[in-house]
Amino acid sequence: MVERSMFSRPVNTASVNWGAAIGAGIVAGVVATGAQVALWWAFLDDALPWILYRDARLTAAMLMGPEVLPPPPTFDWRVMAIATFIHVMLSIAYSLILACLISRLGIRLSLTAGLIYGLGIYGVNMYGMTFIFPWFSVVRDWITVITHIVFGLSLAGTYKMLSRPAPQGF
Repeated sequence: MVERSMFSRPVNTASVNWGAAIGAGIVAGVVATGAQVALWWAFLDDALPWILYRDARLTAAMLMGPEVLPPPPTFDWRVMAIATFIHVMLSIAYSLILACLISRLGIRLSLTAGLIYGLGIYGVNMYGMTFIFPWFSVVRDWITVITHIVFGLSLAGTYKMLSRPAPQGF
């Protein structure tokens, strides 16, 4: 008889609802962006829309290169399209990872995991990614921390809501 420890078993991803994970990533990306814009509006004088254009340029520069960074931060549809694409793809990628971690957890543990995950993503994005894209260091602030927490919480909550089994008919 072969004995297997819990550490030798392959990761079981059969319990992950991949469609719910993708949907949760999109929803959480939109919710977090809305929260960030609301915080900018509430706490920063005359920040909008300029800070949104600046952050879009910071994100778009990941694919377009640093030549899109120089001020003034103005509206550019190509920059906004590339930044939106990157944001959505990262939101979905982060969601797929979290879904694997919380697929078998209850809602309370999932939300706790989402909060911690959001803080972890903040660390990865604002400190890890700045080794490759140093221009992101300008957005290390409390609003960005809160935004990442909102992302993690809404990601976990939305995933759990979307992955619930459909109610059975009469």
